[in-house]
Formats: sequence, structure tokens, C-alpha cells
Amino acid sequence: MPVSRVLFVLCCLFAAVARAAELPPAFVDALKRAAIPLDHVAVVVQGLDDDTPRLSHQAEAALNPASVMKLVTSFAALDRLGPNYTWTTEVWADGVPKDGVLDGDLIVRGNGDPTLTLERMWLLQRELRARGVRAIRGGLVLDTSRFELPEADPGAFDGERFAPYNAPAGALVANFNAVMLRLKPGDAGVEIVPDVVLPGVTLTSKLALVETAGCNGWRDALTPGFADAANAELVVAGRYARACGEQTWPLALFAPAATFDALFRGLWAESGGTLAGATRLARAPETPPWLRFESEPLADVLRRLNKYSNNLMAKNLFLTLGAEAYGGPATPEKGAHAVRDALGHHGIATGKLVLENGSGLSRIERVSAALLNQLLRAAWRSPWFSEFESTLPVAALDGTLRNRFNDSPATGSAHLKTGTLRDANALAGVVLTAKGRRVVFVMLVNDKNAARAHAAQRALLEWTWADDVR
Repeated sequence: MPVSRVLFVLCCLFAAVARAAELPPAFVDALKRAAIPLDHVAVVVQGLDDDTPRLSHQAEAALNPASVMKLVTSFAALDRLGPNYTWTTEVWADGVPKDGVLDGDLIVRGNGDPTLTLERMWLLQRELRARGVRAIRGGLVLDTSRFELPEADPGAFDGERFAPYNAPAGALVANFNAVMLRLKPGDAGVEIVPDVVLPGVTLTSKLALVETAGCNGWRDALTPGFADAANAELVVAGRYARACGEQTWPLALFAPAATFDALFRGLWAESGGTLAGATRLARAPETPPWLRFESEPLADVLRRLNKYSNNLMAKNLFLTLGAEAYGGPATPEKGAHAVRDALGHHGIATGKLVLENGSGLSRIERVSAALLNQLLRAAWRSPWFSEFESTLPVAALDGTLRNRFNDSPATGSAHLKTGTLRDANALAGVVLTAKGRRVVFVMLVNDKNAARAHAAQRALLEWTWADDVR
């Protein structure tokens, strides 16, 4: 080997050793045990009031952050929209209700509200009943034109077509596009009952009831599928243990507008209402709406979005940012431009930022640890830091961190967003140290063994919390 080549290799080895020496030994050892190379990890730890990082390893590397990307979307939303921003679902009546009867259509236009849970759908319908509507002799007209999205296969990401985390964004979304099914074992087998009656849909159970001692992994033993192209019969096959008792099972069965239609009709019928006509997609009138139903404020939305890493809420928020900045209809491209604009306004360099849907449920989204550090420091300087920090899971206490770091000294002292994909594991947020300082914590891992990174995350978090090397 030429002398120049030997020197080059030695220099690289010495550089790697030097970098490793700067990192906490327990952290480096945990990565070695997990067989995760240091070159597949990016780290930044910096006090919010400090000018330079305490730790910075591969900070400029563009890595897949998984759901930690939600920090970027959330920061941009608070900055551009404000914590009191609300979405409005608009309703028109084609006619004047008389004696509880609306002879014409009921028209609903969605503007991207991600908070229309079953409870809030009930409140919306209560507003209709308060305006004198009990029976609708026309149909249901849905206007979803606020969002303009390409056709997409919900199962394309990982083959899990019915998984709620894969649910697509939509201008009109009910219950996070999920239908809740109840599995009830009995003498005749396993009955499947929806929480809300799904008009026109038949549920067929082909589940074998088995006698086992435990109930672990029961969802993995179930296979849902539609028996026909019309989605009129859902067949669930597989095995179900009697020991599981009654369980609830959320599924994203339909496209957003179809789910809204099914749940709206089911809830309306439950309250004694009737809706005679069919459902169709069409534009709402240009006249002022008959009813405006506001969402929860953005600050509350972000708490649910980040603490439970809700992908659909993040996607809808990302699209809303685009529509508010550049006008409707919302598109992913407009959303990406709006996020970049928001970060640029704070001097955050976005050259390493790659955006697809703003949720982190993506194989192509990328961000650097340096950008996340800049973002968290910009949030600290903003008027909305309290609102921003409060949306993040608290170590060992709630959200996606409820069952992590339970016996750690950092318990309750770290607000951190989690992110997990097949080859990505990430953790980023703010730690209140043992000395009472707030410190940015960012750790990104992209590796085939990323799922084994938890011990290294813990070692780095506890080192950060101890704050004994400053």
C-alpha cells in the first residue's frame, strides 16, 4: 500500500478515535453493544443559553428522523399560525328545515380539521339538531376541495393497508380516519361489532377461537380484508385467544371522505335522525355557510399530535400550512415551501431538509441534528416556547415515552419527541438538568440495528441530565 494511502487511513482512524473520545463512554459502549457504527449516529447537546454545543457528532449529516420530523412541522405551525389557530368545518342546508325536516341536501365542506373525533362529530350533529334538523330527505354532499392530493396506496409504505398510522390526509377527516371494531369471544365464536354502525358494510368473522394461556400479540394473528371491490363486506380471518376477552381494534378501512360519510350516518342514526339520500362529492355553494364548527385550538392539537405521534394530524397540519401561506387548494409542495419559509424567518439553514408530508412517516424525509438544535433554540427564544415544550412526551410519564426511562434519574425532566422506523430511531427535545439548566438534546440513528439504540439513548440522556462535566 502506498505511504500516502497508509497515512490517509491512519488519519481517518485517529479522527474516529478522537470523535469517540469526546462522546460519553457509556454512550459509545452502548452503541458498540448494539452493533451501531458511530458514523450512523448524529448527536447535538447544547445548553439553550450556551453559544456552542457541549457535544456535536456528525451534526450536519442528513438523516431520516422518523417522527421527530413532527418537531419541524409543529414549530412552523406555531410560528406561522399561532397557538389559537382553529380549523372550521362549514355546513349548508339546501332548503329551510320545517317541522324537523330538511327537504334538500346537507352540504359539508372540510378545511382540514384533524380533531373531528366521534365526540366532536356528535357535537357537530348536536348543532344541526339545535337548528331544527331531525330528518334529511336529500343526500349528503361532501366538499373536499381544500386539499389536492395525488392518489396513494395506504399500504405502500409497509404493506399495512388498514393500519391507522398509514391513514392518508384529507380535507374532511373523521375520527383520524379510523373505525373502531370490538372483538367479543363467545360460545358461537368471535363476534365483530363496530362502535358506530357502518351503513352498507357487513362484518364477517372467520376467526378461530382458540384456548391459550395468554393473549400476547393478538393483533398479529388477525387478517382483515374486503371480500369485494365495493368494500361492502369486511372479512376478518385468523386466530383469536379466548383469554384475550373483549378487545377494541382500530382500522383505517376507507378513504377519508368515505369514513366521514359512514361515521356521520352512523352517529346521526344513533341519535334518531334519518338521512334518506345518497352521498356525493361536489363543491359547496359560494354563499355564507349555515353553520361553522370550529376545531380545538392548535396548541391543544399539537399536544395530541406530538405526545402520541399522530401521523394524520401532522399531515393535515403540513398541508394546512401550505394552504394558509399560498392559498388553496393545499398541496404537499405548498406545505414544504411554507415550512421552509418559517424556518428561514428564524435564520435556520434548510439545505439538509427534505420534506414529503411533514409527519416523518417517509423513507425520503431528511433533517440534520444541527437543524433540530437550531430549531429548538429558536423555539426557546419564541413567545410560544411553553406551548411548544408542553406538546412533547415527558420521560416515563406520558405519550410515547410513558414506558421508557421509568427508573432513570431523568424521569420527568425531559420533554422529548420520539421517532421510530424500520432503520431509524430518533429522540430530540429539551432536558431540564440536575443543575436546573435547560439543554437541547438531539440523537438520530440510521442503521439496520436502529431498533437496538434505546440503551445508547438512555446513556446519553442520563449524561445530559447529570450536567456534571460543564
